[in-house]
Amino acid sequence: MRLRLKTKITLIIALLVLTVVGVTSWLHVLTLTRQVIEQANGRANLVAQQVFFQAQNALAEAANEGQVPASNRPEDVREYVRNALDQNSALTSLIDAEVGNSFLVYEVTIVDRDGTALISSDASLPGRKVLPRPPLSQLVNAGFIQQLRWIYSAPQAYDVSDPFKLGPPGRQVPFGEIRVALHTGLLAIEITPSLRSAVFLALISVLASVLLAAIVSTAILAPVERISAQLDRISRGEFDQKLLARGDEFGQVSTKISQIGLQLRGVREIFSTLRENLDQILGGLEDGLLLFTRDGRAVMVSPAVENFLGSPADQLLGRKASEIFPAGHPLGSALGLVGDEFEPVAAAEIDVPASDSSLPPQRVGLSVQVISERGTRMGALVTLRDLQSLESISRQLQVSERLAALGRVTAGVAHEVKNPLNSMRLWLENLKENLPPGDGVPRQAVAVLDSEIDRLDSVVKRFLDFMRSQELRLEETHLEELLDEVSGIARPQMERAHVQLEKQYADLPPVRVDRPLLTQALLNLIFNAIEAMPSGGKLALGLERRGEWAEISIEDTGQGIAPENRARVFQLFFTTRPGGSGIGLASAYKAIQLHDGSIDFDSQIGRGTTFRIELPLTRPVEPAVSRLREANGALARNAS
Repeated sequence: MRLRLKTKITLIIALLVLTVVGVTSWLHVLTLTRQVIEQANGRANLVAQQVFFQAQNALAEAANEGQVPASNRPEDVREYVRNALDQNSALTSLIDAEVGNSFLVYEVTIVDRDGTALISSDASLPGRKVLPRPPLSQLVNAGFIQQLRWIYSAPQAYDVSDPFKLGPPGRQVPFGEIRVALHTGLLAIEITPSLRSAVFLALISVLASVLLAAIVSTAILAPVERISAQLDRISRGEFDQKLLARGDEFGQVSTKISQIGLQLRGVREIFSTLRENLDQILGGLEDGLLLFTRDGRAVMVSPAVENFLGSPADQLLGRKASEIFPAGHPLGSALGLVGDEFEPVAAAEIDVPASDSSLPPQRVGLSVQVISERGTRMGALVTLRDLQSLESISRQLQVSERLAALGRVTAGVAHEVKNPLNSMRLWLENLKENLPPGDGVPRQAVAVLDSEIDRLDSVVKRFLDFMRSQELRLEETHLEELLDEVSGIARPQMERAHVQLEKQYADLPPVRVDRPLLTQALLNLIFNAIEAMPSGGKLALGLERRGEWAEISIEDTGQGIAPENRARVFQLFFTTRPGGSGIGLASAYKAIQLHDGSIDFDSQIGRGTTFRIELPLTRPVEPAVSRLREANGALARNAS
């Protein structure tokens, strides 16, 4: 799919802004993450030092109070240290304050050499062996992506450990560790708001950049679009163009384009005159003429060449002689063709086999004239002549006469059909006057005949005036009554085709429509549905309300519409039925469009087709000419 220049500019600007914002946000989050982790690491080391100093003070205070271990056994020493630490309110307050008030510190524990907790912020740990956690330095030294992965994966605690020693200064011996734990969940809580802000900023920046890029590209490319429209008009032959009132480069380009257009107009007029004269000369020739350049390329091909070579003249222009007459071609050897050069041939005759083996060969006369100037070969002129041209001319005259007769018949259709209709109407009026009074079957039959004559007369008019202006005569109509009337008219065809009729109507208010026009449109759809069920089936008529629209559905169980034909269903004169005119669905489409409605269909091969018509329940009053213009425009777009 090719993108417009405006779209490309918008995407490029949006991508650039996204890249800049993304890199900036990435650096911001990276810096913030490292700051938070380093801050947490520094805080944990500071807490470990404070706890160590306070623990030393606790042991010193216990010694000053005369407390000593019961013996030098490790168990007694451990119990002495634990009691000294546990009874020191300053130490316990420090640990509780750090864990309670700090947003980073998760746990503070002092363990002995064996890893057994002496004192901890977690009341369940003292006296229990505590396994060491991963060191916080592992998280500090990891890469940014790995840091985010660990922080936002399964919750994990990391330790900052400092040795805990006993003894006088200078003679202290290791006794255990002070472990300060930090939890990734707490780090995530600190980092997440910045991540969200970065993502939100990126999204806002991208949206703003897209909007700004669209506005800027529209402003920048507006002159380009006007210049493009100017070129389109020149290509259509509208050479007198209004220049862009600009003093920049766009105005200069527009001025030059206008000047080129004026020059093209003169060249086009001269070329058109020459081309018309040449086409008239070539078109009137029964002989096929091919003019080749020095290198054997065709630069002029008369239309009659197609009769000899089977390819249109425009497809042969610009092709080499060896491509037009390939090896093995029946005319190649007779033309004296060597590569792409011709040898002179005064006159020759050859039988060219027809593409259909059942047909006799075509007798072709040919000649080659080599064009030279001052002894230099300039090209060659090949002449192909049908030796049975008289028979060909006779056949063409017969075809012309038949086409002319067909044109006269078509021109007289209205006159020849309307005269019998007028006679039928006069005799029908006489018959109505002579019918006995009452409401019997004869009078009902006469009424139906009268109505059908009116409808037939209207059909003939619409056939001849399909695209002419048409003024709607709107009247309030109950659609259920109209559907009953239409189905009654089509009932004989349904009975002959063994089609069962089903109705499902909803209660709807009356709709303002042109009753005869809508009747004909519905009849066209119903007759098409009946013809799609040659072996019988079911025809369902539905009526329901969809908001401010009345929907009419006509569903059949017929053969369905082939996928390759669905885009052309409403095209004028398109039909897949032998003998069909291709007018019915196009007329229905136009009639619905004139009512400010819409028509669509669903179809499945072998299962049937459903046509749906939507008509407005309340329609504004507007000129019929405006409705006609919109309907014709919609029909033209659908046909294209």
